[in-house]
Amino acid sequence: MILIAIGANLAGVDGSSPIETCRAAVPLLCEIPGLSFVALSGWYRTAPQPRAEQPDYCNGAIRFFGEIDPAELLARLHEIEERFGRQRAGLNAARTLDLDIIDLNGAIRATPAPILPHPRAHQRAFVLRPILDVAPGWRHPVLHQSVATLLAELPPQGIQPWHEEHP
Repeated sequence: MILIAIGANLAGVDGSSPIETCRAAVPLLCEIPGLSFVALSGWYRTAPQPRAEQPDYCNGAIRFFGEIDPAELLARLHEIEERFGRQRAGLNAARTLDLDIIDLNGAIRATPAPILPHPRAHQRAFVLRPILDVAPGWRHPVLHQSVATLLAELPPQGIQPWHEEHP
């Protein structure tokens, strides 16, 4: 199982809203060689974590199966982010598009990049709630806890379904 988190909280270079950017990224993710689409989560409006003076995020997750080198997948994700105007301004900075590998077939690795599973996924409702949609049976490869348990143990983080009337 391959899980990729999708997020955005800035308008795209073409003026697209965060939800439009996230939706537009999905077909590009599905074109990555070695990946076969399984499911796409709902979209969620989430407060920045950690709290910051930035717009709310649109977040979701996509599930694939397949085989791909972790570094190759990371490079492909970075290429897609760049197509949508991603600027790497620092940790937790606002962004036009953020694509993170959460799990890659249960691989555990500290180096080289990417670190697997994603080192902060278990602390983030904006990652776990969408994963619950696409992989309710997923267990964290290191912590061996279910996504539902991890999500239930988090403090409130300001996450709600994305409603179209709020751009």
